[in-house]
Amino acid sequence: MKPDSLIFDMDGTLWDAVETYAHCWTQVFKANGINRKVEKKDIQGYMGMEAKQIYHVMFPDLPDSTIEKLYQDIIIKTDEMLPQMGGEIYPYVQEGLELLARKYKLFMLSNCQKGSIRDFMTYTETKTYFCDYIEYGSNFQPKHINMKTLIDRYNLKAPVYIGDTDSDRKQSDLASVPFVFAAWGFGKTDSFAHKFESMKELTDYFMSL
Repeated sequence: MKPDSLIFDMDGTLWDAVETYAHCWTQVFKANGINRKVEKKDIQGYMGMEAKQIYHVMFPDLPDSTIEKLYQDIIIKTDEMLPQMGGEIYPYVQEGLELLARKYKLFMLSNCQKGSIRDFMTYTETKTYFCDYIEYGSNFQPKHINMKTLIDRYNLKAPVYIGDTDSDRKQSDLASVPFVFAAWGFGKTDSFAHKFESMKELTDYFMSL
């Protein structure tokens, strides 16, 4: 069935803001007495995980109350820095989204903290291309639940999910949504409905349908 909507992941699919995240995490950890400098290579493997879960993995011995404080402080710091520092927008993302929005309903769905998709849209000036978005940090639900929420809310008949990790693929499977693999991103997977090496290739394909 021809898609009627495209649901995009954010980190690793539309941009790479890991340098900014690393800066924010380092500042927050320092402010909380944790002497740990975070670099891009330290956290790139966490991308795709649910935001709060990352801190539990990084600091398995810290109590939940401390993890919660780190999480909330990082939300504040990221909201401050992300619109300023932004990230590396992948080639043809802005042009591709503009074209695709003429033909499809576009959505974003990410495991990021609350506010990060808004910050992405502000930095990239892409808000007008999207009908809606859901972040993990807004309801703490996994992606397959949030996919179904968008499907029900907008009566989507043939959505696809576009992401860059195998966890994205697994969540798409749970929602019975075809998975489109953005092979230029952070992760790897051998299971997908379609695979593209660039946003330009993806855009050309969906515009040709």
